[in-house]
Amino acid sequence: MNMLETIRIQRDRLSKSERKVADAILQAPQRAIHSSIAALAACAGVSEPTVNRFCRRMETRGFPDFKLHLAQSLASGTPWVSRSVDENDSVESYTNKIFESAMASLDQVRQTLDMQAINRAVDWLSQARRITFFGLGASAVVAHDAMNKFLRFNVPVFYSDDIVVQRMNCINGGSGDVLVLISHTGRTRQMVELAGLARDNDMMVIAITSPDSPLAEEAGLSLLLEVPEDTDIYIPMVSRLAQLTLLDALATGFTLRRGAKFRENLKRVKEALRESRFDKGLFLPDNTE
Repeated sequence: MNMLETIRIQRDRLSKSERKVADAILQAPQRAIHSSIAALAACAGVSEPTVNRFCRRMETRGFPDFKLHLAQSLASGTPWVSRSVDENDSVESYTNKIFESAMASLDQVRQTLDMQAINRAVDWLSQARRITFFGLGASAVVAHDAMNKFLRFNVPVFYSDDIVVQRMNCINGGSGDVLVLISHTGRTRQMVELAGLARDNDMMVIAITSPDSPLAEEAGLSLLLEVPEDTDIYIPMVSRLAQLTLLDALATGFTLRRGAKFRENLKRVKEALRESRFDKGLFLPDNTE
């Protein structure tokens, strides 16, 4: 049953103020998807806490999660593209849907993150002798981006998307090395095998993956991303954004954990990179002041 059907069925069981929220959504569901909680509350003539209560009555975690379920109800999705996009959507429509879906999904992921696990991962990374990032397919792009971030730090970093090279790295790893494996599904056989191989060689293995997956079970520490995206059918979109955002948080934690002296080193790296770029004003038109 989709969210619109749930609202229609549950409407008569709601309180008077919650029914106002239901009616506002049923009258203009597309507008509700693009509304803030304040805007929807004003449209329905209720308070923001009432909107939140309504969302929980619909068995969602809150307003962002509710909007995600509502968006999924309005578009069955175009196979192999996106759950949020309909075959006949205009440029404006599918662009807005992708952005709205991404923002709602990222907020849902944020609410389910295990902060203790993230803190432990930052501990491992900040004490590592060497850090390696591996992924395959769409996750390989995320692993490569992670390498670019951590290359700015004063710790050896390695990346490869070649499974043979990945296996050799795990065989040659040892105590003090941290391996970060990135896989949305956590069901890619090679990633699970790499986790076991690395742990057999005393590497610390962090998995960025989905809950209850084989990779999450095999890793020494799992950072679980509850992303509502079926990448077996649709192009990986939100899952990739969630992985990138989590890696930004890990990189930030790494710099903070290393202290002020380390940030001075990072400043020197930034200054060296700046020298390789053209000055911002170099190519301004002659008539520009």
